Amino acid sequence: MTAFGGFMSLLFLGMLVLAVVALVMAAMARDDAYRAADKQNKMFWMIMLGVTVAVNLLVPILFLQIAGLIATIVFFVDVRPAIKQVSGGGGRRGGSSSDGPYGPYNGGR
Repeated sequence: MTAFGGFMSLLFLGMLVLAVVALVMAAMARDDAYRAADKQNKMFWMIMLGVTVAVNLLVPILFLQIAGLIATIVFFVDVRPAIKQVSGGGGRRGGSSSDGPYGPYNGGR
């Protein structure tokens, strides 16, 4: 039984770390990026992820922790990529530092 308890402790710690990382990422994004990506506003996600962190720390009820994990996963899978794309951080793989919105600034060399 102790091995299962240790596994569950690691699982709960992983859920807490994931929620804290999501909260930090949500806090670092601009408020207008949420509106431009047509997602809920920044305050909504800050509250949602903050409650998730608080539940993971203070109220270890599995049902609430799973609900918070789902909110965290939705943030990472849906909201974060949309905000990143709107903010100009996504979709330019392999681009050069001299690339502009319509192509390279160096005359096409």
